Amino acid sequence: MTPSIIDALRVAPDSAHPLRDHRSDEEFGWTKEETVLETAALKAELDDLQRRLYAEHTRSVLFVLQAMDAAGKDGTVRAVFSGLNPAGVRVTSFKAPTGAELEHDYLWRCHASTPRNGEIAVWNRSHYEDVLVVRVKELVARARWKKRYGHIRDFERMLSDEGTTIVKLFLHISKDEQRERLQRRVDDPTDRWKFNPADLGERDRWDAYMKAFSDAIRETSTPNAPWYAIPADRKWVRNLAVAKVVHHTLHSLKPRYPAPPDGIVGTVVR
Repeated sequence: MTPSIIDALRVAPDSAHPLRDHRSDEEFGWTKEETVLETAALKAELDDLQRRLYAEHTRSVLFVLQAMDAAGKDGTVRAVFSGLNPAGVRVTSFKAPTGAELEHDYLWRCHASTPRNGEIAVWNRSHYEDVLVVRVKELVARARWKKRYGHIRDFERMLSDEGTTIVKLFLHISKDEQRERLQRRVDDPTDRWKFNPADLGERDRWDAYMKAFSDAIRETSTPNAPWYAIPADRKWVRNLAVAKVVHHTLHSLKPRYPAPPDGIVGTVVR
């Protein structure tokens, strides 16, 4: 692992302009062929690290994915986490709250999806929607959503204190690249199911969302729950960058297989 890449991706807690300081089209001098091979090699190592974490069964890891439409949240999950033991990896996609979710506080449904001991949880969208969409569409008063930065910091600190490592990934895509991807969805009959006309309304609010993302990242990038700005204009760069962060996170935990029960070594099964 190259620490400089991890450092380049991590958003400093005191960053005044967390998105302006990170380019969406950064390639780090990588080539597409190299990234495909390295991503595959890292995934093989991730499989071993995930098995150790699951067997150890004392800690957990939460990866949060946030992005604008078409930045590749689903594609990232497939590219990086597919192939890992599904018994130890749980993916949750958060849609607009409905029913009982609306009858509780905004963190209720997220808390219920936090990872168990030994588990890796991947959130496709998350509690951050309540300082993003809610803010941009003015669904609650400003005084209310501004308090949520503090709620979120406290929530994540509690999870961290209780043994969950938290890593938050913003897939940073440019407005031009988003336009091209949305147009491809319209033009490709096999991809039209992905296109939602409402995405165009969200695109019209691009500047407001960038401001909301920037503020949320700045307010909540902490040592115990850091944000990483992942360049997402090139899918192959995005996939390798995320794989590197995931590998760095799990490798840093140094998960170990538990010691065998006393007397088991040398046992002969007949």
